[in-house]
Amino acid sequence: MLLGFKTQLALNNKQRTLAARHAGVARHAYNWGLAICKQAVEAKQKLPTAKVLRTAAANDLHKRLVAEVKKANPWYYEASKCAPQQALRNLEQALKRWRSGQGRFPRFKRKGVRESFYLEGNIRISGNCIKVPIFGWLRCAEILPTATPKNVVISLRAGRWYISFKYEAPLLQVEKTGEVVGVDLGVNRLATCSSGEMFALRAASANDNPKPYRKAQKRLVRLQRRVSRKQKGSANRKKAVMQLARAHKRVADIRLDNLHKLTSYLAKKYRVVVIEDLQVQNLLKNRSLASSIAECGLYEFRRQLEYKAQLYGCQLVVVDKFYPSSQLCSRCGHRQKMLLHQRVFRCERCGLELDRDLNAALNLVQWYLATCSSRGSDACGDPSGGVVGVNSATSHGSRKQEESRDATNTALSQIGVFVSVS
Repeated sequence: MLLGFKTQLALNNKQRTLAARHAGVARHAYNWGLAICKQAVEAKQKLPTAKVLRTAAANDLHKRLVAEVKKANPWYYEASKCAPQQALRNLEQALKRWRSGQGRFPRFKRKGVRESFYLEGNIRISGNCIKVPIFGWLRCAEILPTATPKNVVISLRAGRWYISFKYEAPLLQVEKTGEVVGVDLGVNRLATCSSGEMFALRAASANDNPKPYRKAQKRLVRLQRRVSRKQKGSANRKKAVMQLARAHKRVADIRLDNLHKLTSYLAKKYRVVVIEDLQVQNLLKNRSLASSIAECGLYEFRRQLEYKAQLYGCQLVVVDKFYPSSQLCSRCGHRQKMLLHQRVFRCERCGLELDRDLNAALNLVQWYLATCSSRGSDACGDPSGGVVGVNSATSHGSRKQEESRDATNTALSQIGVFVSVS
């Protein structure tokens, strides 16, 4: 399968200047093409580039760029032709998303914001060095995978240059020590497993979840205040902006590091991982919890778990979003309302008292065993690995699930994930 690899570059002054020149050429080509397309949309005229809005032909824009722009700007010839070509392809994709309603109309790129460019050609890797066209050999911060990528993307973030590429990686055979686990994502704790394991973001204990953004918020506010007090265009303002960007990058790196460790642990240990299909956009509509929910990275957790399930031979089952895992009793199946501030589930029928997130994780495993295992090991898809979407729109109180609850509890106790609390 194809995997992406990204690492930091150690560039000298000459290479930094060359990288900034390539990024500037790519930005200029993108803004030039966007200006033409925006004019065509506003004027509603049939221009030679109007078919870009229908067929999104980036080649036509590039031909016009060579004929009109390159002759007027000779500094275009100091950079690789791949940089403006890929910039126009990116514009093509952005226009397609806008036409299909998946995004808004593209905006012009600014200098210093998400600078990147694309290179392809004869690329070689040796240890921690990579050879790319125009630049030659570049030294990286870590050992690169043994592969021969066809193209690379070099980007600038918080004053540091990074290189990324895709390579073909073999599927890894990892010995599994666990069978089925349900994972409930939350705000207080990032993940609660049906096995009793709880995970937080750089916390001293699983019951405490100090989020990296909230912890660094005072420092970010102070750095932002410094930026606003500097004179625009001054060298001191550039230094303050760089300090602020690096502080934001550190927060993002902490979050990403924890998510990678957690998803790798689950995909390597368990044969089947059951999660809910969370609608993150709807959750962010809650003004009181939007910041905390966004900081957890719920979508990134699922994205990483999807490709790691295929890489490590794990089966990922995504339960339908309408399944009431937080409202059901994991012992008797009784359903009752649960408010957000109620962190302990107290069943009104059998008297079960259990942590809210742990109860939800147990319900996910019970649903999987009752729905998939009762119909065969491959009822929800290929058990050797991959992502399976499961529709659970049927009522949880149906006769079939009630009859199979006793058998499900027996199976759960055998694999060691069912917690019985008197």
